[in-house]
Amino acid sequence: MPERTAEVIDTSRWMHAGDLAVMNPDGYINIVGRIKDVVIRGGENVYPTEVEEFLRTHPGIADVQVIGVPDDRYGEQVMAWVIPRPGAEPPTAATLRDFCAGRLATYKIPRYVKTVDAFPLTVTRKAAMRERSIRELSLEAAAIVSTA
Repeated sequence: MPERTAEVIDTSRWMHAGDLAVMNPDGYINIVGRIKDVVIRGGENVYPTEVEEFLRTHPGIADVQVIGVPDDRYGEQVMAWVIPRPGAEPPTAATLRDFCAGRLATYKIPRYVKTVDAFPLTVTRKAAMRERSIRELSLEAAAIVSTA
C-alpha cells in the first residue's frame, strides 16, 4: 500500500506512527497516548490523556480513563471511567464538575462519570469501554448519528 506508507513516512525517512510520548531527563521515552485518541465535542478537540492527567490530581481518584461517547447535539461528550482511591468517596459527575470548574476548559469536563473497580484488560480497552457506555447510557441512537 504505497499511498498509506507515504502518509506515515516523511522525506527524511522518519515514520510518524501517531503516538504521543514524553521524554524524561534521562532520555527515556514513555508513550502516553495516541494522536488519534481524541474526543471531538462541539468542534473542540479534547485529548483524553490531558484530561486523565488532570483528573488524577483529584484526591478521590486512583486511576481514570477518559473516552468520548456519542451525543446528538455536540457529536461527542466526555466520559470518565474512575477507579476511586481506597477508602475515598467515589466522585460523581457533579463533584467532578465542581473540581474541574475554573481549572479545566468547560468542554473538557466529563459529562458522565462511571465508577469501576478495574478497566477492561484488552488491547482495545477504550473501544470496549465506549461500547459498554453507549449501552448503559442508552446512547445507541446518538451513536448511529455520530458514525454516519
